[in-house]
Amino acid sequence: MGKPAGRLQVVATPIGNMGDVSPRARQALESATAVAAEDTRHTGLLLQALGIARPLLSLHAHNETQRVPEIVARLAAGETIALVSDAGTPLLSDPGYELVCAAAEAGIAVEAIPGPSAITTALAVAGLPVSRFCFEGFPPAKERERRALISELAGEPRTLVFFEAPHRIAATLADLAAGLGNERRAVVARELTKAHETIYRGTLAELAEKAIAEDNFRRGEITIVVAGAARAAAGVDTALLRRAIDLLSKELSPGRAAAIAAQLTGATRAEAYALIQRKYGSSPESK
Repeated sequence: MGKPAGRLQVVATPIGNMGDVSPRARQALESATAVAAEDTRHTGLLLQALGIARPLLSLHAHNETQRVPEIVARLAAGETIALVSDAGTPLLSDPGYELVCAAAEAGIAVEAIPGPSAITTALAVAGLPVSRFCFEGFPPAKERERRALISELAGEPRTLVFFEAPHRIAATLADLAAGLGNERRAVVARELTKAHETIYRGTLAELAEKAIAEDNFRRGEITIVVAGAARAAAGVDTALLRRAIDLLSKELSPGRAAAIAAQLTGATRAEAYALIQRKYGSSPESK
């Protein structure tokens, strides 16, 4: 018989409330040969609270490249390694990407044990559009780089999600308001699932003011959710839309002209059709 196949299990752990640990996550941690952890002290406390004793391997942003060959070799030898971050789902602004890639390239099974994530938790309570969203992680700590990133995102139509450190939240909100617009709707979710969970809602300008005025605003784990740009701000070229409508309406029915013009310009079909109605009245020609 050949040697047993090893497995890498990517295990989501609670972001605050210990009641959110899943039975599958508990089982994976209990049965793993070892647990690769972002912070072994933090994960040691988690395992202790769950009544689990497993060997711990340090795997963080500063040693992942060096540790990956050793862990992959152990997986290839048949061990099962559980990968965890300090909280939530690994790889999402946390270490683990290099390990998952190396394990997959080596033909080792990689299994996800899904569970808590501050990203999806914040989106669930934000009350902002969630059908499409864009996760940007932590904005750059340096002001110039942070403002440059925000400028690039000014026309992004998807809802934006960021993580931020408490000592930078006021500056980041001020930069978001300046770069995306004072009136852009946003939510700041602080200490999600914990005893002091707080959800702040308002415009970016209002939230920037609260971040300065309220001390508690600048404490704990923070997730920012910002509404995406309106379509007009997202880059619809109205001149191009009008030109497309002028050309297409000569050959096609209003409905067909609107559909094609929308595809060409990024406008909605309703916007294109409304422009045809305003330009030609009832209809240009019945095709």
